[in-house]
Amino acid sequence: MRVDFYQLSRDPVEAALPLLARATLKAGERMLVVSGDPAQLTRIGEGLWALPDSFLANGRASDPHAKRQPVLLSDQPEPANDARFLALADGVWREEATQFARTFLLFDQATLEGARGVWRQLRGREGTERHFWKQEGGRWIEAA
Repeated sequence: MRVDFYQLSRDPVEAALPLLARATLKAGERMLVVSGDPAQLTRIGEGLWALPDSFLANGRASDPHAKRQPVLLSDQPEPANDARFLALADGVWREEATQFARTFLLFDQATLEGARGVWRQLRGREGTERHFWKQEGGRWIEAA
């Protein structure tokens, strides 16, 4: 299992997440995006449809054809679309994330302490690879 920690300092999650989703789809994977905030999921969905050079089809887990969605938006970490990649858009860790091949934990200043706790919690966990990314000069750089 790989966990990528993305510290949002410049862009909001609805701007950063579509780029991760696009890379996920290019890698031949599907993504489940989870947030406990319904308004945030709406903004993320709009951001996925509004990429400048393309759009990323997406839908809600409650929709009739959820299984067919390459990017599925949900309030629960249940991959109805058979996703192996999970994005925790609200910065809140869910233990179910350990069932995915790769998890993106996107966090901001408000959820920073929780992300630090998860980083420590996962240190030394068998079979877990951690990466920390931060924004610098408009780009993402790996910091740890």
